Order: sequence, then C-alpha cells, then structure tokens
Amino acid sequence: MLSAIGRAFRTPDLRRKLLFTLGIITLYRMGTFIPAPGVDYGNVQQCLALGATTGGLYEFVNLFSGGALLQVSVFALGIMPYITASIIVQLLRVVIPRFQALHEEGQQGQARLTQYTRYLTIALGLLNATTVVSLARSGALFNNQCSLDIIPDDSLITILLIIITLTAGTGLIMWMGELVTEKGVGNGISLLIFTSIAASFPSSLGAILTSQGWTVFLGVLAIGVLVVALVIFVEQSQRRVPVQYAKRMIGRRTVGGTNTYIPIKVNMAGVIPVIFASSMLYLPALVAQFNTPADGTPPEWVVWINNYFVTGDHPLYMAVYFLLIVFFTYFYVSITFNPEEVSENMKKYGGFIPGIRAGRPTAEYLQYVLSRITLPGALYLGIVALIPLIALVLVGANQNFPFGGTSILIMVGVGLETVKQIDAQLQQRHYEGLLR
Repeated sequence: MLSAIGRAFRTPDLRRKLLFTLGIITLYRMGTFIPAPGVDYGNVQQCLALGATTGGLYEFVNLFSGGALLQVSVFALGIMPYITASIIVQLLRVVIPRFQALHEEGQQGQARLTQYTRYLTIALGLLNATTVVSLARSGALFNNQCSLDIIPDDSLITILLIIITLTAGTGLIMWMGELVTEKGVGNGISLLIFTSIAASFPSSLGAILTSQGWTVFLGVLAIGVLVVALVIFVEQSQRRVPVQYAKRMIGRRTVGGTNTYIPIKVNMAGVIPVIFASSMLYLPALVAQFNTPADGTPPEWVVWINNYFVTGDHPLYMAVYFLLIVFFTYFYVSITFNPEEVSENMKKYGGFIPGIRAGRPTAEYLQYVLSRITLPGALYLGIVALIPLIALVLVGANQNFPFGGTSILIMVGVGLETVKQIDAQLQQRHYEGLLR
C-alpha cells in the first residue's frame, strides 16, 4: 500500500492532482475559522467553551460544514445549500418533463441542469444565511445556552453584509468542489464533505474520553470499528443481474455476443434517506418553537412534541425516524432507478436477461429484484442512523458520538470512491494500483 502511494506521488500528472486537491482542502479548512464580518469572534469562542451546541436540522449543517456553523465563519453554511439544490433538481425530474428531457439529452442537457443547480444553490444560500443570522441574533443558534451577543451591531448594513458573505462562502465552496472534480482527483464536493466530517472526529473522541473515561472511550472505538466494517461490507455489496447481448452483423463485422451484468447495489439511495428523515422530524420541533410563548405555559401539543420529538432519546422518536428512513429509501430508489428505461435500453442494443423475455417482462423482473434488494438496504440505513441515538440512551454521548448516522456513511462511501478513482488513474500508467 505504501509503495502504491509512493508510485502515485512519483507520477507527475497524478502528483499534481493530489497536491492540488490537498491545497484546496487546506484553503477550505482555513475558511472554517475566518469569522464573518460583524460577528464577535471572542463571544463565539466563549459560547463554544461553555459547551453550547446547536440541534435539529442545523446539526447536519454544522456537521457538513466542519463546525463552521457554530464558528459563524464565512463558510458557516458549508455545502448544504448545494446538496439540497442537487436533491431538489433531481426530484423535479419526476414532476417536470423538461428536466427529464434535459437529463436524457446527454452532456449538454446535464450542463444545463448543473447551471440550474448553481442558481438554486445561491437562492437557498441566501435563505439559509438569513435564517442563520436570525438564529445568531436571537441566541437560538446555540439553543439559548449562551447569552452573549454574537452580532453586537445588528444594523441593517451589518446584517446584509453577513448574509452576502455567508452566501458568497457557499458559492466559493461550490466552485472549489468543482475545481477538485476537474483538476484534482475528482469527486470534489464529496471530498469537501468528507474533510468536514473527518475534522470533527478528534474533538468528538476527546470529549468522550474526558467526560466518560477510558472504558466508554475504548467501547466507542470498538463499536466504531464494527460499524465501519459493516458499512464497507454493505456499501460494496451488490446484486449482479446477468445480461447477454446477441450477435449482430454490421456490414462485414460481427458485434455483440458479450456477457455482462447490471450491478444493483444494496444501498442505492446512499445517505439521502437519512437526511430526508431528519429534516422531516425537525419540522414538528420547528413549529413548536414558533408556537411557544416567551412568558407563560406552552400549549399541551407543544409540550408533547418537546417530550417526544426534540431530544431523540424517546422510543417513539426512534421508531418514527426508522420508518421514515425505510420509506424515503424506497421512494428515492424508485425515482433514481427506472426499470422500464433500463429494459428499453437493453432491448435497443439487443441485450436480454437469460430466461427473461425482452421488453415488459424484463422491466417487471428488474422491479422485482430492486424491491427485494432495497429492503435490506433500507433496514441497514435505519440501523446505522439509530446508532448515535442509542449511544445517547446508553452512554449519553450523542453530541460527541462520531461512529454512526450520516458521518460514517459519507466517510466510508467517499473514501472508497476516491481510492477507486486514484487506483484507476494509477492503472492507466502502471500495471499495479492501490488496490490488490
């Protein structure tokens, strides 16, 4: 492995890509600690020293931004607006025929959809920046656990400057990710998310060691190794549907006659169902927050939501969270993998599944296989996502528990994909790559 890494850095073209990627990652991490204009950096650090944390949906934003949200830095929004915009554009293909037509046009249509995603990212960035500034001014960004003024000067000019800066930070992160994709090792946006999540691991493990002791710390590490092994196993698992292509004569040449397969992954939805489910569960808490009077007793339904759908340690919350993940897994897989489209493409090029007639029977067979293999994928996502909540109940380490939910899913997935891309580029120049 070390010799393969050495070969990667000895190859001039690949070395340039690796160094460029590392340089972008360094700049990205530096931006995490640069405070936005108008923000009192000293008060922010005091709030963090007091142990104040965010929660709900903005826990995801803080995770994906590498802690930049609670730092109220120029990169406070992280890459979440881009991720949300990408998901929205992908879902709009189902309801807007024009988007589906652009998707089927090839490279030119994909470029147009990418442009729409960028515009939507800036719009969502403005909306999210306004929300973050509002939360910072009211103290809700730290769950009202810190009374210090994060933005001492709340004049209109200052507020607008902060909003524009945060939105520009999101645009800059998006551009940096695209640069890594084009000039680096590839997978740029995912690599930036990977960096943000990995940056939180040392502090999270250190907090567990300090607060819970060596016994819990070693137990967390053991659970982490098991979870990583499980995630790698499932992420690499796939059902290979065999496909044969009949021989055809084109002029004097014989084409076709090859055997291949359609890889259907166990977890085709990735981490998207977990994000959707968490966002849906945050809505009741958000509604209850806006219906809680500043002085006086809150309504009964607000008390009920606060008891069951805020902290995440109640069995009802866990059950609803798990069921939502299963539902969104099936939903997302159904809109990203179209058996009828795959069947038509196979029929067009003379392909067929052995024992299955081409056309509608092939589409029905693929749908049957997809529905069967999605169930273990959905259960796997639900179990992995519940690990931090179970840790909260057992050892009280939810805020600092790094081995579960979206963090491990993203880190393992991105890590495996990046290693494969580097290995493929190495094999273009050598007979051996990173992988054996």
